Amino acid sequence: MVQYGFFFDQGRCTSCGGCTIACKNWYNIPPGPQKWIRSYEWEKGSWPNVTLYSAVVMCWHCQNPVCVDAANGALYKEEKYGAVLLDPDKAKSQGLDLRKANEACPYAAILFESDAMDAPASKCTMCIDRLEQGLSPICVLSCGFRALDFGPLEDLQKKHGTSTTFPDYPSGDLTKPAAIFKAREAHRSVLPYDSEKAIALWQQRSPLAPPDLPPIFDSKAQATEIPAGMLFRNKLVIRHKNVDELMRYTLNDD
Repeated sequence: MVQYGFFFDQGRCTSCGGCTIACKNWYNIPPGPQKWIRSYEWEKGSWPNVTLYSAVVMCWHCQNPVCVDAANGALYKEEKYGAVLLDPDKAKSQGLDLRKANEACPYAAILFESDAMDAPASKCTMCIDRLEQGLSPICVLSCGFRALDFGPLEDLQKKHGTSTTFPDYPSGDLTKPAAIFKAREAHRSVLPYDSEKAIALWQQRSPLAPPDLPPIFDSKAQATEIPAGMLFRNKLVIRHKNVDELMRYTLNDD
């Protein structure tokens, strides 16, 4: 078996959602939680040192797919491309096993129509229908910034290295995803400026403001330290409590 896989360059991803929409369109999946590839955005740090991160999450068709063992036959790894596929007949009667399989998957790659235990499930197929026609996966072709690539995993490793994770992303040590990841570059200041002076200016009221008004804030910490719970997308959350939370974290691609 030749294992095929993906390359994902986080520095090129803008969380535009194009891959998600293209996937849904190709497979006629209606708007909703069955997003075979999900687009995420989160920020870290505080002004003036804020970094916005982007990433996609999908089934990476792992070389050691722990989901297959947990699915009780509803999932299998096919031998031509190394894709992890859902058996549609068994999936209809083994919803609970697929829930267990999804819990085992570090990428939560099995998607359900609703929170009902017997809700229909689906997942990324590696676009095996397109591969059989000599075409690339639709998500790869839809990425205008070329953040995704696809091909034999060995070829991708020679070209891009062997990293199977990046900061904030699940570790690939156990499942060995058929994917290579390139982390975005560290934040750097393109236009250097005096941030201390900027904060001091920000703190002051306009000269036209009434003289009895207090400053905008009393201390630098009030402008630069963010209280816990104030930000929503301040970390990458892949595993969701329910369908509503999944939709909330991936709002930008539906």
